[in-house]
Amino acid sequence: MLSDEQHHFFNTFGYLGFPGLLDDCKERIIEEFENVWKENGGGHGGNEHDLTKRSCLLPFPGRNVYLSSLLDDPRIHDIAADILGEDFNYTSGDGNYYSGDTNWHSDDYKGDRIPSIKIAFYLDSVTRDTGALRVIPGSHHCGDAYADTVEELRKDTDKSWGIHGSEVPSVALETMPGDIIVFWHNLKHAAFGGSERRRMFTMNFCEHVEDDRLEDLQNMLAPEGRFFIDHCIGQTMIDTAGPERMIHLQQIMANDFKIKEYHDELKAKGVTEPSRG
Repeated sequence: MLSDEQHHFFNTFGYLGFPGLLDDCKERIIEEFENVWKENGGGHGGNEHDLTKRSCLLPFPGRNVYLSSLLDDPRIHDIAADILGEDFNYTSGDGNYYSGDTNWHSDDYKGDRIPSIKIAFYLDSVTRDTGALRVIPGSHHCGDAYADTVEELRKDTDKSWGIHGSEVPSVALETMPGDIIVFWHNLKHAAFGGSERRRMFTMNFCEHVEDDRLEDLQNMLAPEGRFFIDHCIGQTMIDTAGPERMIHLQQIMANDFKIKEYHDELKAKGVTEPSRG
């Protein structure tokens, strides 16, 4: 259970860190992470990771029995439930080998977005200048003058503020394997420096929606088709789900049909490579 102080911090600043939360299973998580990549070509688009660009695979935890079971782990489940409600939806998760910088962005920045969060699992020790996640506290408040200004000016920090992206005032969340970070999808985040094979995967969640927002949910899920997939939850996660896990999958499974439409549109346009993020 999150404390009242943690809830207030998360809603005010947009993120929380949990050092050492998964220390007891970090070796197994890393082993299974590498197994998923080995079973899917070793890098982006089924090819070996080339160390120059990000390799991204989605769905990721849902391809592996053990990583899928993290959704059942009270340490993960209860964070999502505390923030989004006991009937939260698991939407999907990606696996990554990062290479180079990731500039400032939100995963989405919409005031009317269905409330949604990311839990990020960092599998290498990273510091401020070696690829640690950096966040701009409070930048998730769509409609707020400060947050909207950051959104407007973030794309070209040299032109907007006269500084490199790595100099933007922010908090660096330095992590070790076994740590996790949770943040709102609206929050501005970035990473600078580091190795050419930084390992990280995510699990993403949103609120369970009422019928009048089902179309919003469908439209939110549709762009996952850019990863050249037709469904966003891995079949292994579905096949190994018990009744409790299925509560968090069923609304997404029933409303992800626009993903295939999006994927088909990309193929019709001649797009030949799945998205890298």
